[in-house]
Amino acid sequence: MANSDGKKQSLLVGLLDPSPEPNRKQTTKKGRFRRCTSAPPLDFPQSEKNGGGGSLPRSQFILGDLHPSFVQVASLLTIYLGVGAICFFLVRNQIGGEKTNGVLDAVYFCIVTMTTVGYGDLVPNTKLTKLLACAFVFSGMALIGLILSKAADYLVEKQEILLVKTLHMHHNVGASEIVKELQTNKLKYKFVVILIVLLLLILVGTIFLYRVEKLDLVDAFYCVCSTITTLGYGDKSFSTETGRVFAVFWILTSTICLAQFFLCLAELNTERRQHVLVDWVINRRTTSTDLEAADLDHDGVVRAAEFVIYKLKEMGKIKEEDIALVMEEFEDLDVDQSGTLSVSDLMLAQSSQTAISDRFRSI
Repeated sequence: MANSDGKKQSLLVGLLDPSPEPNRKQTTKKGRFRRCTSAPPLDFPQSEKNGGGGSLPRSQFILGDLHPSFVQVASLLTIYLGVGAICFFLVRNQIGGEKTNGVLDAVYFCIVTMTTVGYGDLVPNTKLTKLLACAFVFSGMALIGLILSKAADYLVEKQEILLVKTLHMHHNVGASEIVKELQTNKLKYKFVVILIVLLLLILVGTIFLYRVEKLDLVDAFYCVCSTITTLGYGDKSFSTETGRVFAVFWILTSTICLAQFFLCLAELNTERRQHVLVDWVINRRTTSTDLEAADLDHDGVVRAAEFVIYKLKEMGKIKEEDIALVMEEFEDLDVDQSGTLSVSDLMLAQSSQTAISDRFRSI
């Protein structure tokens, strides 16, 4: 076991900080670390030249990708609302409360159920309708949590680009600068956009309830707050036909937006604490104890790669488990066990994997 650990440590050092060739100048070593290109983004497919001709695998969900397009989101929402509206329309006589139009009430009841607002202005009266409500509230929450929030993220990202362009409209800023700005302050822009959209939704909802539902301003604002927080006391709600048409769209959008707001707030707090930790790790004085801990191969000398790995582990960027997984892949690819990787190693590894696959198929 000790020999295995020693081999992994030496391989790790050799992988990340190989000794320079005799005819190569030492001055290029520092630049080599700084100019190292990053891995390809997960959202883009790998090119065939870079090994393999295929797209990077994505997490799959029963209904498709976990990051659906607007077409997929609209399809799922339409199916959910369509089935819900049909079911609740068929049992409309078993639902009590303030009613307007049969089809509209069915869609409205479906929206109020899936967002867990539950005003109580429409309530199931029979065992059948109660069981239907239970089924649709669980499926509706799953739909919002797993799919619609991702669509909201996509909308926010589009608005982030517009916000950055607006802030730099008097400067000649190219696409690359905008992308860099978004990556640097992504969470801040996301928070600002969500906050602006949320305030607009609150304002629009309050004005609508005041003008159309004839509530006074305090009651209108009170109804808006109890709705978007899914508190839904039920003493104030959308009772007119026009109001319920508006509510079908507004309730869905506002509840999701508020959830995104609090999620982004938590992410900002986490990012701030991460930055504090990084600053502390970078600025604190390095001691002899640190050098001893960073010396992976125990040769009394800490190389650049060893120092980088030690600092990244201190920052919480990587874990021992991550390094072990990477080293396992490296050892699988290092067919000749030379401690380095070359094109011939990759070709040998791929041919051996193909041979194993063919053997299993024949069995």
